[in-house]
Amino acid sequence: MSAAEQPEQPVPGTQLNGSVAADPRPVICVFCGASSGTSPKHLEAARALAHALHANNMRLVYGGGTVGLMGELARTLVSLSGPDAVHGIIPSALVKLEQNYDKAMESAAADGNGDDSHNGPGPRNVIDQKLYGRTTVVKDMHTRKSMMAQEVIAGGPGGGFVALSGGYGTMEELMEVTTWNQLGIHNRGVVVFNVDGYYDGLISWVRNAVSSGFVSPTCAGILVEALSADEVIQCLAEYRNAEGRFNLNWSEN
Repeated sequence: MSAAEQPEQPVPGTQLNGSVAADPRPVICVFCGASSGTSPKHLEAARALAHALHANNMRLVYGGGTVGLMGELARTLVSLSGPDAVHGIIPSALVKLEQNYDKAMESAAADGNGDDSHNGPGPRNVIDQKLYGRTTVVKDMHTRKSMMAQEVIAGGPGGGFVALSGGYGTMEELMEVTTWNQLGIHNRGVVVFNVDGYYDGLISWVRNAVSSGFVSPTCAGILVEALSADEVIQCLAEYRNAEGRFNLNWSEN
């Protein structure tokens, strides 16, 4: 059985395995910053990616923020495809940081425009669905990442994981899904949207890791670079799993 034909494994360490309803549309999980960056090119890329998702009838799952690149991406896609196209998942501790929480949002919740989804202690979600789509508040970071991965796996062909520009959190999430692909936990594409050379250092690091013997040459292609929003969609559609992936069984107790 080839790597591309291997069945996907449950995401380890989560109680959500098998609980996400299948979606015939491709689901794209986008990791990106809660900041906008210093160059307008990053916001332009977020908007371009939203337009590409809309044009290809794709659904977005993301970190649930309403500020920075996260907010721009979600807001743009909702304006094009409607609230059902976007699902944000955010830990309760980050609500006031990544959702630009204020009294106006509390008023939106009181008026019935917020989302009641809440899977953990902490503040209730108060984001206006008409602007940002559905948002679910969860208890911790691992639950957030597990739920996002499960939605991608439950989606149709052509889905996967995409990194727009971001900071430490974006890099951590990107590297985790890359490692999960290598370990056979999922077989979806992992794409870096390299805006204005932002990820040149990362691409160089991968090459150096291969030449230095820390990443197998047969696993070098797990992480794919795209230079435009349309190329992101193309890379996901044409993604082929690396020959060096491990065929491990993560469903065993």
